Amino acid sequence: MKSLPLAMPLLALAACQSGGNHAAAALFADSATFAVTNTITVPVPAGAKNVRIWFPIPHDDAEQTITGLQIDGPDGLRQTTDALGNRYVYAEVATPGEKVTVKTSFTVMRREVNADIDAGRSRPLTDAERQEHAAWLDDDQHVVVTDEIRALAAQIRGDEQNPVRVARKLYDWTLANVEYWVKDPSKWKASPVGSSDYCLKNRTGNCTDFHSLWTALARASGIPTRMKYGSLFKPSLDGQDRDGSYHCWPESWFPGLGWVPNDVAVADIFVAPIALDANNTEKVTLTTANGYQKADPAMVDYYFGNLDARRVTWTLGRDLTLEPRQAGGPVNANAKGYVEIDGVEFGKFERKMTFREVK
Repeated sequence: MKSLPLAMPLLALAACQSGGNHAAAALFADSATFAVTNTITVPVPAGAKNVRIWFPIPHDDAEQTITGLQIDGPDGLRQTTDALGNRYVYAEVATPGEKVTVKTSFTVMRREVNADIDAGRSRPLTDAERQEHAAWLDDDQHVVVTDEIRALAAQIRGDEQNPVRVARKLYDWTLANVEYWVKDPSKWKASPVGSSDYCLKNRTGNCTDFHSLWTALARASGIPTRMKYGSLFKPSLDGQDRDGSYHCWPESWFPGLGWVPNDVAVADIFVAPIALDANNTEKVTLTTANGYQKADPAMVDYYFGNLDARRVTWTLGRDLTLEPRQAGGPVNANAKGYVEIDGVEFGKFERKMTFREVK
């Protein structure tokens, strides 16, 4: 288990005071373009009468531009948008055959994010701001601000009131006390749902576990925080017929600065040397946007306020209400697709996201 430092490292404090480690931004290109194919295939159980699919598709925002979107699938499919602005291909098939497939292809031009993290330009929330961002201060089903979380967050931040410096303290504490499961798959596992409670109790997990815990600590400290779900474009998978899986990261709203991301889960890969072996080498490599060679303090600092361009955003938020509304309860997250068969959630589908970098 990692040690429990509560003081902020001098490098981190200097970065927050000066507006961020902009030198670290040179670690990545400022933009990158990828041709992407994303497919969901639903095997239909015998006797099923109705299949509904909500398959996420990316949309333009400040960080990415989507062009050439093509959609193939059953008759009657359409695009929908939920209350958070997430876009889906929605397909509903009555009397389906043995399988239902929806395929999307597009090109994404992604821009690196270099946020302004100058603590001197921020301050605690006003009452009006707290009300405005109440949804991102509240619990989700698996991101729970318990009394234990509140006490821990108070211990970590101490007397610090500036939200940017508090956020960095939470970031550093998480790096010091939680291990990404891929470092030692024989010892550590991820939760199946992305749980702040699981991550706190077990001090390990995947990206959603890490970021659920960090989000809970941030919300307990009065920092509105939301989670984005996407995928990393990992160089070793470029042009390969292998699913690129998913990734998530949080964004926090700071007065005077706006929404600022971090990726404490990826940063954890670089916080200390990893003994690579046959059991963990590929998993560690595929956890990052650009592979792993060694521990790197610059990468750790980079991912507080910056995001590489080797990623795409699929959806925003947890506990989603889809459009049209699903029959079941809130959807924990939708990075790969959500399926209901005869009104019941069905998770035994295959999703494959492949890509090729466009030079």
